[in-house]
Amino acid sequence: MSVEFISLINVWESSELHPRPGGAPDPAYIRKYARYLEYGGFDYTLVAYGSGGYDPFTVSATIAAHTERIKPIVALRPNIMYPTVAAQSLATLDHLSGGRAVVHIISGGSDQEQARQGDYVGKDDRYARSEEYVRLMRRAWTETTPWDHDGRFYKFENFVAGYRPVNGTIPVSIGGSSAEAYRVGGALGDIFGLWGEPLADTRQQMDRVAEQARRAGRTDVPRTWVTFRPIIAETDELAWEKARRTVGIVEQTHQSGAFAARRMAGPGGPQNVGSQRVLEIAARGDVHDRALWMRTAAVTGAMGASTALVGSYETVAAALLDYVDLGADLISIRGYDNLNDAIDYGRYLIPLVRQELAHREATGQRGTVVAQPPLEQVPAVVGSNA
Repeated sequence: MSVEFISLINVWESSELHPRPGGAPDPAYIRKYARYLEYGGFDYTLVAYGSGGYDPFTVSATIAAHTERIKPIVALRPNIMYPTVAAQSLATLDHLSGGRAVVHIISGGSDQEQARQGDYVGKDDRYARSEEYVRLMRRAWTETTPWDHDGRFYKFENFVAGYRPVNGTIPVSIGGSSAEAYRVGGALGDIFGLWGEPLADTRQQMDRVAEQARRAGRTDVPRTWVTFRPIIAETDELAWEKARRTVGIVEQTHQSGAFAARRMAGPGGPQNVGSQRVLEIAARGDVHDRALWMRTAAVTGAMGASTALVGSYETVAAALLDYVDLGADLISIRGYDNLNDAIDYGRYLIPLVRQELAHREATGQRGTVVAQPPLEQVPAVVGSNA
């Protein structure tokens, strides 16, 4: 049993606790952030996308240029780039990074957000477009002679890419919580992304994806990616005090309009099923299972990853292991004070989870999650001037 860790990178110094809207990508900050993630034991970092945001391909190339191991996950919406162009851009990034490129397909959960860039394909059709898109990218990475395509969303003639990805293909992640998301992701995804829900609800979604994989004729299933926003401290009591302070500031940030995710929802609340599911779970109660806290989702409208895990280092590490035991292969953890939280996760959470999994592999028995002493300082090699 193993698990890989994902974070999300910020491109300038801003967060939901300390918002600085309107910033521009800062190369020194990106370099520092990426190196902290790599040193802290993260395996991937998601490079997000929004209509008013930065270009994830350029940021991913910057990350790759200043790291050796961490894999940038390019968030890609099919409406912004033709699939043959995306295949070439990803293959280029893959070569420049030594085979580290990953892509996360965002089908689009908001009509208003899609329309900001001229996309008027209806929500019911966007997963069908993603399906055609992924199939075309995969074919572009494998075909060696010119080929044509005449499909529902895309048409071209006599295309052939000049080179293949380093390992022959590039991992494709697909996420969502609708029936169409399960169908397309189950059939085509190397990875399927879920937001943090209670264990029983997560198990239900994993089963639905597996069923769609089986129906598509697969003998395997996509690896499961689950996302949380941990709030941690030395003890459970201190963590809950921190959580209450955090949610008050986060609520003010979102209500003020200083955070873009809230504006993406449009009038009437979220259209996407994932956000609707999370808000319904939040209405059932604030706390679920060992440490899952839904209040953060309620105050942000569940726009994007928004569910927290609250507790001591040991409590939250144990909660993450609950999802690993459920079958999660990749755990995404990002905080509200983004860079500082990522550093703490690398100091306290990731080592605990990996230590316990190593113990199980060595002994065949479950151990006791025990906190490690904090590092006195992060080595200068990851600093902004390195």
